[in-house]
Amino acid sequence: MTKDELIDAIKNMTVLELSELVKALEQEFGVSAAVPMAAAVAAGPAAAPAAAPVEEPTEFNVILKEIGPNKINVIKVVREITALGLKEAKDLVDGAPKPVKEGLPKEEAANLKKKIEETGAVVDVVPA
Repeated sequence: MTKDELIDAIKNMTVLELSELVKALEQEFGVSAAVPMAAAVAAGPAAAPAAAPVEEPTEFNVILKEIGPNKINVIKVVREITALGLKEAKDLVDGAPKPVKEGLPKEEAANLKKKIEETGAVVDVVPA
């Protein structure tokens, strides 16, 4: 059998047959088809994502994106959350999209988002 005939025979095999062939070759020649760890580390770019741990943000900003149909209730909630005066809260709401509060822990930001969204407004929580 020539090399080309062997390649053609392998092309026509199913995945199960290929798996069995690999196992048989490993046993016959006493080798392993697994990539050694040193080679995997030396591979470079594939190992890069594991080397750079992803830092999860700890501070978040609550952004008012859209006022929605109930502007007065949005202003009331914004005043309650921020302790702004009526005019300042109205200006903030009218200027949407704008940050309502910044540098909050994730849980507090999620609670504020929920509270504002209950008025019909559209709110985003983004990393600070």
